[in-house]
Amino acid sequence: MRDTSWLDWPFFDESHRKLAHDVDAWCETSLGEVDHHDADAACKKLVKAMGQAGWLRYAVAGGPGGAWGGALPEVDSRAVCILRETFARHEGLADFAFAMQGLGSGSISLMGSDELRRHYLPRVASGEAIAAFALSEPDAGSDVAALACEARLDGSHYVLNGAKTWISNGGIADFYVVFARTGEAPGARGISAFVVDADTAGFEVSERIELIAPHPLATITFDNCRVPVSHRLGDAGQGFKLAMMTLDIFRASVAAAALGFARRALDEGLARAKSRRMFGQTLADLQLTQAALGDMATAIDASALLTYRAAWMRDVQKLRTTREAAMAKMTATESAQTVIDRALQMFGGAGVVSGMPVEKLYREIRALRIYEGATEVQKLIIARELLKA
Repeated sequence: MRDTSWLDWPFFDESHRKLAHDVDAWCETSLGEVDHHDADAACKKLVKAMGQAGWLRYAVAGGPGGAWGGALPEVDSRAVCILRETFARHEGLADFAFAMQGLGSGSISLMGSDELRRHYLPRVASGEAIAAFALSEPDAGSDVAALACEARLDGSHYVLNGAKTWISNGGIADFYVVFARTGEAPGARGISAFVVDADTAGFEVSERIELIAPHPLATITFDNCRVPVSHRLGDAGQGFKLAMMTLDIFRASVAAAALGFARRALDEGLARAKSRRMFGQTLADLQLTQAALGDMATAIDASALLTYRAAWMRDVQKLRTTREAAMAKMTATESAQTVIDRALQMFGGAGVVSGMPVEKLYREIRALRIYEGATEVQKLIIARELLKA
């Protein structure tokens, strides 16, 4: 029987426990088999299904009177984490589809004009529009301040030129939140953010990128792409701040996704250990296996405590959680890699057969240790926050 005792921790209220129960039941009955051979079609289908079920409403802010389409006035980090953990435990692409709706539209929730919020967010929440977050560049990944894509003001429009890469939902998104250099000041202080519709002249998906775990990913380019000033998010020069605010909201949820993968791996490992016969006994009877299971369970609980502490601090205490989210992201993703590796080892040769649950988990987890800030970057963030004190 699956362990849900963590939901009794004081980080949650009754609404979170109900959400966890309801989304798990929906996944059991509604996800079915997802075709990983056509990730584009699968993600579009998942976004539509999640929108119809109401889950995407938790990925965006509701705003005054619910006019922006969200389930709650503001994005609730604990709800997002619960949803991502549950989706990841059932199906990696489901987690991806949900997460990108939130990350891709999060900047609009935070700094969009009321007009932009009313136009884009309800469509994201209903699954009618697919969102994307375009920050990374060929020579600017973790070092966001080094980005080179530029936006030049020309009357009532900005003219964008440059490229973005590693863009999730690239090629299937209806709009992209794009960060570009506008030059108000050197470095990070001269970056602004814009909403760019996929059908805007001068915008192109120039290359699709294939990963070890199929996800829609692409390089996108801008060639004299004209975007109205009204599509800028916040004031000119606030783009870096906005990007960091957006990542702070969703970074803890990356840890939650890793948790979901790790919990599924532990479940698979336990079942295998109890059923696999070896040397006249089960694998579970061997002390080496028991030691591994103890390590796996402890790593998962430690990751969960860090993850939901960060979400609770943001939701309830209204604190800036840059350090706590980085700790959670680093610990959960690194621990999940180890947990999944140990679970796969329990399966022996069967564990590396294409399509086996542990084999899919092994491919899914690897990217989480890199995106939204690699583990090495999380260590730098934690250290810098400590040195500020």
